[in-house]
Amino acid sequence: MAETTLSGPHHQILENDYASEWMGIEVLSLSDGHATIRMTLRQEMLNGFGMAHGGMIFAFGDTAFALACNPAVPAPGEENNITVASGVDINFLKSAYRGQVVTAVADRRSSAGRSGLYDIQIFAADPGAEPDPEKPGELIAEFRGRSRTIPKK
Repeated sequence: MAETTLSGPHHQILENDYASEWMGIEVLSLSDGHATIRMTLRQEMLNGFGMAHGGMIFAFGDTAFALACNPAVPAPGEENNITVASGVDINFLKSAYRGQVVTAVADRRSSAGRSGLYDIQIFAADPGAEPDPEKPGELIAEFRGRSRTIPKK
């Protein structure tokens, strides 16, 4: 079973995010419009070819997107709003494999009113590789997300 504790900087949306918990996501950094996360690819995250399932890479990128879109601590008067995906595209560039450490770096590119545009780069590094914040591995996917802020139900 996966590690069930999320570590790193705290973000309120992770408190009940059981998918991210199951994936073993670690939050490395958070700031306004930015998030960096990582996880290790496990056997149950692989497809029938023995490489990372595209849905796992997508879900991982989507978590980074959500963290970048939503402030860790909402501004006064914004507590009843959430920012969600209105659309996303992903381009898979290379395969990733069991044991590799994947890192997603999400950055806001534009924000206007209730809409935003975010780019998320996903990298893979071999286990035991020296962590390098400037180059967290080989680029394996590019994820672009369009966001919309809506009232929380």
